[in-house]
Amino acid sequence: MNHPGDAPAPGRRAFLGLLAAAAAAGALPLHAVAAGTACLPPWADWRSFMQRHMQADGRVVDFLNADLRSTSESQSYALFFALVDNDRQTFERVLAWTRRNLSGGRPDLNLPAWLWGKAGDGSWRVLDPNTAADGELWIAYALLEAGRLWNRSGFTAAGKDILALMRRSEVVDLPGFGPMLLPGTQGFIKADRWTLNPSYLPLFVLRRFAAVDSKGPWARMAERSVALMEQSAPAGFAPDWVAWNGRAFITDPDKGSTGSYDAIRCYLWAGMTHPADPLRARLLKALSGPLAMLRAQGRLAEKVDVKQGVGSGTAPAGLSAALLPYLAASAQPALLRTELARIPAVSTLNYYERVLGLYGKGWYETRFRFAADGRLLPAWSSACSANA
Repeated sequence: MNHPGDAPAPGRRAFLGLLAAAAAAGALPLHAVAAGTACLPPWADWRSFMQRHMQADGRVVDFLNADLRSTSESQSYALFFALVDNDRQTFERVLAWTRRNLSGGRPDLNLPAWLWGKAGDGSWRVLDPNTAADGELWIAYALLEAGRLWNRSGFTAAGKDILALMRRSEVVDLPGFGPMLLPGTQGFIKADRWTLNPSYLPLFVLRRFAAVDSKGPWARMAERSVALMEQSAPAGFAPDWVAWNGRAFITDPDKGSTGSYDAIRCYLWAGMTHPADPLRARLLKALSGPLAMLRAQGRLAEKVDVKQGVGSGTAPAGLSAALLPYLAASAQPALLRTELARIPAVSTLNYYERVLGLYGKGWYETRFRFAADGRLLPAWSSACSANA
């Protein structure tokens, strides 16, 4: 354990090294490096999110929808943020609710249903038993890293259980392309195509999966995820959805060619990828569209036709927050400061925009980083615990 005055542990040294490099490149304020060496202030944005969206039993509620829904995605993000905040009690409450209500009490046998809420008859239950791979991916990642960081072998085993279930029911070998993660267990394979969501493939998460499940498809999938981005973003903008027809990536006729609220996470994940990852440069190059749009127009569009690179509407504040790591990785401190200034108090944002803000601003505030092998590097130590 670290104590005030001790030399930082290897993971903490890596974290501080990343901060120093980012500050030198102008991507972070100089005070961020100093903040990384001392206790950060309480995470006010996360506290505000919990007060608004989290019930006492660990359920995360999206109030925008009439069914007052909870999703595997919302639960997974809460697990990750609780881990970043070193809040074990919240982590365990969120996990317990998720297992009980989305996995039927058997997370070792069942991937979580993606949608739970108020049904038309007034009952509260699973509304759609289909799965959502992005939620499972982040649940598995949070469990693996909680097991490692908190020395909880049960969490590690549970994360590996989810990986095994995903491998059996959601990983496919696309003919002519390679292993890929389906967005869920049902509805994404048609006679003439496979429908995919590029934002479900954070490179650093796949790196971590490859490290803990070396016989799995994750290392190859990491490389293929970047190839997918290169081939499906002709104008540098990621699509929300894309289809593989056995020969090439095409516009999915049911989803269209828009890049917007799903795709924004592609830039977010790319920006948070460790500089030493050998695929990072390719990934950022493939996703050059937002940088070009900001330079030309001063603002990111809310929606983009990814074939033409033409945008419409004005991106809300949550999308600006998601761009902070991307602009830091692109060494654009002036553009970063402009987007930062567009982010109001997180308490004014809706559920999804708040999530983007917690990722983007939380990263900018140096509350966490990801190592080259995908390990989470939280800013906390024993002396800087949220529970101290």
